[in-house]
Amino acid sequence: MTGGFFVAMRVLGLMSGTSADGVDAVLADFRGCPRSPRWRLLDRSFVAYPPGLRQQLIDLSQGGRATAAELLALCEAVTEIQAAAAQACDPRRRAALVGCHGQTLWHRPPVEQQRGSSWQLLQGPLLAQLLQRAVVFDFRAADLALGGHGAPLVPATDAALLPSIGGWRALLNLGGIANLTLLPPRSGPDRNAAVQGWDCGPANTLLDLAVQRFSEGRESFDAGGAWGGRGQVQEELVERWLQESYFRQAPPKSTGREQLGIADLERRLQELNQSGSEEPADALASLTAFTAAVVAQDLQRGPAVVELLVAGGGANNDTLMRQLRQRCRGLVVRPLSELGIGSSEREALAFALLAWWHALGVSGSLPVVTGAPQGSVLGVQVQPPGHRSTSATKLIRRALQFIG
Repeated sequence: MTGGFFVAMRVLGLMSGTSADGVDAVLADFRGCPRSPRWRLLDRSFVAYPPGLRQQLIDLSQGGRATAAELLALCEAVTEIQAAAAQACDPRRRAALVGCHGQTLWHRPPVEQQRGSSWQLLQGPLLAQLLQRAVVFDFRAADLALGGHGAPLVPATDAALLPSIGGWRALLNLGGIANLTLLPPRSGPDRNAAVQGWDCGPANTLLDLAVQRFSEGRESFDAGGAWGGRGQVQEELVERWLQESYFRQAPPKSTGREQLGIADLERRLQELNQSGSEEPADALASLTAFTAAVVAQDLQRGPAVVELLVAGGGANNDTLMRQLRQRCRGLVVRPLSELGIGSSEREALAFALLAWWHALGVSGSLPVVTGAPQGSVLGVQVQPPGHRSTSATKLIRRALQFIG
């Protein structure tokens, strides 16, 4: 809010994550102060990727090869499915702006003497043309250019969308990769502490690949965790895996299928076989426990939290949720959906908010999370080709300048 003026906008958020199962879309209404807006979810939808397209995306994100022509066709197909998800979510075209993450093909975190880079597959101008609305995309590039990881970006939006409580609150996303946000309490000595966040490690990447392998392609994920729930956890191996360098590394840090893909799964399955555990159920049980153990270990590195809210597809895995409760003793562990944000809605809502912030010229990154030296306005905005009307961004900024 500036000078008593409430900036309000309806924004579509589109998210397709590391699991590459499809596109989540939400239509949200934001108004008021950008850093603590009043917000409302108006609608949501999901459009699945066709199996062949999903497999292409997974293969490429694990080092597979493709010709330039194949990449171009894949980018067009992904963009068209993003548009279909947007149209299904907002058939009456109520949104003034669209925030679209795109589909990550490759993520390279920064290391000594090498900048980070991240490739989200999308044709932004084509999406704007298909939807006939302004689109904000390429959200990670600005932070990467400053030397940050470009990830995770959701902690900043978590802090804006969710109320603080009497103690530190943790949010866990269990998509392809598990990542954490830690929100400071509303009162006490830590009330002005910085929001924290980082990528923990695997969530569904290794589990889904293992299920596809063990079922010979008949199943793509362990529904409800039922298969893994029948197995025995190899605790010695889980403890050994926890000592690997990434899981001992302090934030800021980010990861993806490049590190936690099929090659990583093959190594872990070989170690399981060498330990005498050859049953698929035992492998799935151990991989599930490993995800929970990484999260529990990471929670020990920060301030003591009192509550863990869980989102993402992994929140529907009963075995994984049970493992989290066992390994995160002393915490209240519950689904984020109890606060009105569905398990598949959080990240789409985040990119809707990041698009609104882009329109307002508000920084969307947290340097303490991404490792960049400063925050920055995230994303690139494009209009439908040939569109001549003044953009939503310019209208808002003119209004703020006039009344500010």
